[in-house]
Amino acid sequence: MMLDHLVLFQLPLADFLYSFRESNPSGKVIVILLFIGSIYAWTIMATKYAELRRARLASRRFLQIFRKEKDPLAMYARKQQFFDSPLYRVYEEGCKALGQEIEALGHNPDELFMANLSPDAETLSLHQFEGIKNIADRSVSDHNLFLERRMTLLATAVTTSPFLGLLGTVWGVMSAFTGMAAVGTSTLSAVAPGIAAALMTTVMGLLVALPSTIGYNLLSGTISELQVQTTNFAQEFTDKIKSSYLRNH
Repeated sequence: MMLDHLVLFQLPLADFLYSFRESNPSGKVIVILLFIGSIYAWTIMATKYAELRRARLASRRFLQIFRKEKDPLAMYARKQQFFDSPLYRVYEEGCKALGQEIEALGHNPDELFMANLSPDAETLSLHQFEGIKNIADRSVSDHNLFLERRMTLLATAVTTSPFLGLLGTVWGVMSAFTGMAAVGTSTLSAVAPGIAAALMTTVMGLLVALPSTIGYNLLSGTISELQVQTTNFAQEFTDKIKSSYLRNH
């Protein structure tokens, strides 16, 4: 019984190797390209999943601490850093911009970050506040693009691999029927190996496309969630700056 199960388990691999041996050179090239594409797609999915997981966890911890602070600059003053979080990156850019505006008013931004400035000194004009808000918005856009890096390559694997497999199948079927005509026989045994080899490229294309599609959809959902979270945080952060530092708000 165990031997029967072992034979059944090995049959798909044996059929695949047989089809690969029977395929024409173009079919073999397509299968090799699809195999390389599969490795690349899985590498992108694994690394992107790890990157997004770190970003989600860091963002969650960052938000928990940020929302407990009354002063929006408190975390920056304590040098609490969450480099894996896109929210922290926006926060960092906003704090730097605020420091530059405070320095333009003739104050030492280090004193601001240490909460040593008087309330009268801790004021910004509407124009300065709009400049800080614009920097935060640009930072959001930049990090949204950063979150989407390498996703275009994964989308390419999703869309092209089935067509590449289909190309190999059509090419292989044409070669099989051409060879059958040249030999002058129409028996099934003469054309079956070529047809099987041709269909192998479609199978390979689907084996690349299916997991890549699932991975792309899952990763895209996580990226969209982080992008919305980053945009919302930028609004929350600038609102805190407005209430704390804007003159006559």
